[in-house]
Amino acid sequence: MLQGTMDEKKAKANERAHCLILPYPSQGHINPMLQFAKRLSHKRLKITLALTRFLLKTIKGLSGGSISIGSISDGFDEGGRAQAKTQEEYLARFQQVGRETLMELLQALADSGSPVDCVVYDPFIPWVLDLAKGSGLLAAAFLTQSCSVGCIYHRVYCGELKVPVRG
Repeated sequence: MLQGTMDEKKAKANERAHCLILPYPSQGHINPMLQFAKRLSHKRLKITLALTRFLLKTIKGLSGGSISIGSISDGFDEGGRAQAKTQEEYLARFQQVGRETLMELLQALADSGSPVDCVVYDPFIPWVLDLAKGSGLLAAAFLTQSCSVGCIYHRVYCGELKVPVRG
């Protein structure tokens, strides 16, 4: 029994943690998370970057390297955000269709022998946290904004900056 346990520990130690990175599909959100994914990959984590099907058709040069690419749908596979009539329509459809296709991607990765251990998501898509927790996965939000924005939030929180700002 002890030998079996030692073998299991040794096998687990040789496995790399698998992290799924999910940026909000918009300019200014993808590149910071891609750079973070590259750093995690450099630390020997297995990384899957999940992008919408529309983005995968429009972005060149993502294939290859140590980062795997997965796809989900935002419900607007032909035109992305521009295909939706309003931002509200886009977000509602992305939440509905994105949930379904993200679950399908997680299941496909598990079925391929490479289950995801944690999800790093953009806080612009907060429903990912509930989905990850419901699937028994660790999850963390990755803020793609600059540190100065965090300072502004802190000033507002402390009451040092009143909002809305009056000119």
